Amino acid sequence: MHKKNTIDIEMFDTTLRDGAQGAGISFSVQDKLAIIGTLDELGLSWIEAGNPGSNPKDSDFFRSAKKIKLRHAVLCAFGSTRKKNLSVKDDAQIASLLSAETETITLFGKSSALHVKDVLKASLEENLDMIAETISFLRAEGRNVIYDAEHFFDGWKLNGEYALKTLRTAFFAGAQRIILCDTNGGSFPNTIREGFAAVNDMFEAEIQSGGGKPPPSLRASVTTLPPSPGGSAPKPPNRPILGIHAHNDMGLALACSLTALEAGCTHVQGTLLGFGERCGNTPLAALIPSIELKLGQRCLPEGRLERLSELSRRVAEISNINVQDQMPYIGSQAFSHKAGMHADGVLKASASFEHISPALVGNVRHFLMSEQGGRSAIVERLRLMGENVDRDSPLISKISRKLKELESGGWQFEGADASFEILARKMIGSFKSRFSVLAYRAVSEHPSGEKLECCYAWAKVLVEGQTEIAAAEGDGPVNAMDGALRRALSRFFPVLKEIRLSDYKVRVIDGNDATAAQVRVLIESSDGASIWTTVGVSTDIIEASCIALVDAIEYKLNR
Repeated sequence: MHKKNTIDIEMFDTTLRDGAQGAGISFSVQDKLAIIGTLDELGLSWIEAGNPGSNPKDSDFFRSAKKIKLRHAVLCAFGSTRKKNLSVKDDAQIASLLSAETETITLFGKSSALHVKDVLKASLEENLDMIAETISFLRAEGRNVIYDAEHFFDGWKLNGEYALKTLRTAFFAGAQRIILCDTNGGSFPNTIREGFAAVNDMFEAEIQSGGGKPPPSLRASVTTLPPSPGGSAPKPPNRPILGIHAHNDMGLALACSLTALEAGCTHVQGTLLGFGERCGNTPLAALIPSIELKLGQRCLPEGRLERLSELSRRVAEISNINVQDQMPYIGSQAFSHKAGMHADGVLKASASFEHISPALVGNVRHFLMSEQGGRSAIVERLRLMGENVDRDSPLISKISRKLKELESGGWQFEGADASFEILARKMIGSFKSRFSVLAYRAVSEHPSGEKLECCYAWAKVLVEGQTEIAAAEGDGPVNAMDGALRRALSRFFPVLKEIRLSDYKVRVIDGNDATAAQVRVLIESSDGASIWTTVGVSTDIIEASCIALVDAIEYKLNR
């Protein structure tokens, strides 16, 4: 049993700093404030919000952040040790860290002799002075320090004695938490395990040899550690809290973080959805359930795990990305079943094909509708739609035959549940069409002498005997058609203003027919609270798109 309100493993989110370095990611100040609110609502221990000295946007953010009242998380500013040949008091970057006025600062320094010599162009001793003086200065200014030992594992393999010395220096200068970083993402889990063992052995030797007293050459001594966010007990002053910061360049960030936990780490850094520099970071949304449900250790306040899917999708929406369909625990396919045998099995005994109940992380079981699915999958999907139909009903056979017929013609419903629901309700007789598209046209033009494409569309709709015509421009003919349809319908259905087209995929079904081939269009739509996908098939890409767009609108209106 978990102890109420006690955190065993600290979760440190760096979406707003490391995540912001991911390709295609750009946060406004308001985006950052909204994400901080969401991460705090989830109950994470720490939120790293950026480097206040790196750009004007981050400076503006930290001015705004001073007004934030967080319930669970501690906000951190991020920066580096002082520059070479510069006094810590004269370093503008250090001054910006203090001006952010966060009670905790995440400070990174070099642990690799290679980086010290070839990147910093400094001596090994000078790097130790940079670490010690910066941390001592920040501690004297009343700040708690989390020390990120950059390139630790690479440095440890190259010159283990020096890499360990940098950690010892940081700790005795006053860093309460020391994070071992696999900055290049090139380490295997066994290297993580061995690296943590070496660090633990070093601090154990310090205790055995003299109680972990700092050498006279260091200016600051270690003070008692403050309590961790969430109420977990601090470590004794002769041993720091150890953490892991893993990158995903070999696809092993999650495995490396779990290995670090087995090796005694109690603090994990990552980004909620895994995006970040290069191949990204440890995805905390995939790690947290494994810690809580598999290892039996708490890293979120009580009752927050079941909101993981909801709040992760909110962060994705603010970040203008989609949660990966196959992301463990929270992805739309995490609990999806396609084969008839699997669907039948999971309905009889959920543990037969699911390692946890999806409800534990706020996700749902999902049956993919396809020609491979059986009667049980169709019955369960109808049940979720609120339609109570017996497995042996002739209607089930009719729907199954229709699915196989359409899929043989290029349709695909396993990724388009909204279109399947409309199809099934039409066959059951419970679907009410809210409008008809009487005519439409989409045009792309390249005006004479202009390099930019001009795309516009118009649509004529019929709603309860009334017609409406509207036109719109767009970034491409499909975007223009989407705008025209919604503009024509919004007079009757104002709720459509909430919808946005969040993804658009086109696939040629049979390339042998060249330009006369059928195409399948999948459109993902969102209203900010939920996401649904629809499908259209035709030899005309605009017609296929229009079919999918109409289904997307009909689905929203019928919901």
